[in-house]
Amino acid sequence: MSGAAVVDTINTQDDPTQRAPLILGDRDLRAITEGVVQVLEAEKPPKIWYALFAVSLGFTSLLGLCIAYLFVTGTGVWGLNNPVNWGWAIVNFVWWVGIGHAGTLISAILYLFRQKWRTGINRAAEAMTIFAVICAGTFPGIHVGRIWVVFYMFPIPNQMDMWPQFRSPLLWDVFAVNTYFTVSLLFWYMGLIPDLATVRDRATTRVRQLAYGLFSLGWRGSNRQWHRYERAYLILAALATPLVLSVHSVVSFDFAVSQVPGWHTTIFPPYFVAGAIFSGFAMVVTLLAPARALFNLRDFITLRHLENMNKVILLTGSLVGLAYGTEFFIAWYSGNEVEAFAFNARAFGHYGWAYWIMISCNVISPQFFWFKWCRTNVPFMVVICIFVNIGMWFERFVIIITSLSADFTPAAWDYYSPTWVDVCTYLGSLGLFMTLFLLFCRFLPMIAISEVQGVHMAHQHHGHGHGDHAATEGTTA
Repeated sequence: MSGAAVVDTINTQDDPTQRAPLILGDRDLRAITEGVVQVLEAEKPPKIWYALFAVSLGFTSLLGLCIAYLFVTGTGVWGLNNPVNWGWAIVNFVWWVGIGHAGTLISAILYLFRQKWRTGINRAAEAMTIFAVICAGTFPGIHVGRIWVVFYMFPIPNQMDMWPQFRSPLLWDVFAVNTYFTVSLLFWYMGLIPDLATVRDRATTRVRQLAYGLFSLGWRGSNRQWHRYERAYLILAALATPLVLSVHSVVSFDFAVSQVPGWHTTIFPPYFVAGAIFSGFAMVVTLLAPARALFNLRDFITLRHLENMNKVILLTGSLVGLAYGTEFFIAWYSGNEVEAFAFNARAFGHYGWAYWIMISCNVISPQFFWFKWCRTNVPFMVVICIFVNIGMWFERFVIIITSLSADFTPAAWDYYSPTWVDVCTYLGSLGLFMTLFLLFCRFLPMIAISEVQGVHMAHQHHGHGHGDHAATEGTTA
């Protein structure tokens, strides 16, 4: 086995009072920089990167074609019908916003709590947040059908000198999602500046020097710059922290403030926030576990990082399961026959198959993470996290479609089935996300070099080297 294939659980197995190191191998600061930027400075990425990029770009093109077809033809190309006037577009919007929650949680909240294990994964998680919000923002713009009046969603008067409806949660979404995207982008970019300067100083071509020099904003690493950088980073972290709770709470208001059976409930804001963190962490594990092997970053994204994220997935998955049970209890305890019927129809009606896929993926599959072997076995955790993301998509499908398809008027009930345009648009959004993520992996540091170096120096200052922890991953990877 290669020296990079290192298990970071051996220390905790030998002595439960010790924690596995966050950086593996006997590295100095220069070796840390070399290990991270070798992905950027390589003349060519691995061949599999080209294959994945070609597939992702193909699906992104499919998204563009589907949107163009939608604009030319109208929303009739979707599977919408009389009662179900919200379909896959809003399902995908809520799902993508949820995916974007892990980055801000890992970066801002864990930073404020001084959790050093975030340093190996925060940069990639922040990038995924931005890419997920870009994908999410695609769907509100196209689901209105009449794209030429999409500016009605923004707080500006229209051509009849009328303002948007500020009491509509759809307008609240515009404020919440745009604020979240802006703060997340600034937070991500702020953390990138020292590392961009490092890449600039190592650049061997004029183009790379100019490109990275432009975006590093003249960073020289002086004491004054570090002082102001840390102050600005702390302020942005404090600003971003409330967004973790507010953004998906506002998205849940799209449903909770209505009178539709199954939606009009106060549990939606905390339930949606827990589900968003749940799906966001699952997506981070799904992508970073293969990326650490593909780009030889096992020393920086260790099994300790992955195991900690799996623990968060277990916690939030249990909270989501509690929310499912609470919904059914309140529907029964309230004595509201319409509410009770709506939840009974979710589990045992025409869409019962979707409900039980949701329960299996979101409630049952994360329970494997109670066992350490499951939390530290890389292929197994990736499979579980894929199931979690499937289950969270079905959760949004169940909430939206089952309530709309059987509302207050039985004569209007209808069964919703997606069309090929719905399916291809969703696949195209996955392609857009993966295209952006692969470009990020190729041209920007996937790991926060300066933060990892800081953790390494602090660890060495306390007399704990890393070389004595080297061992092969064996069956765990």
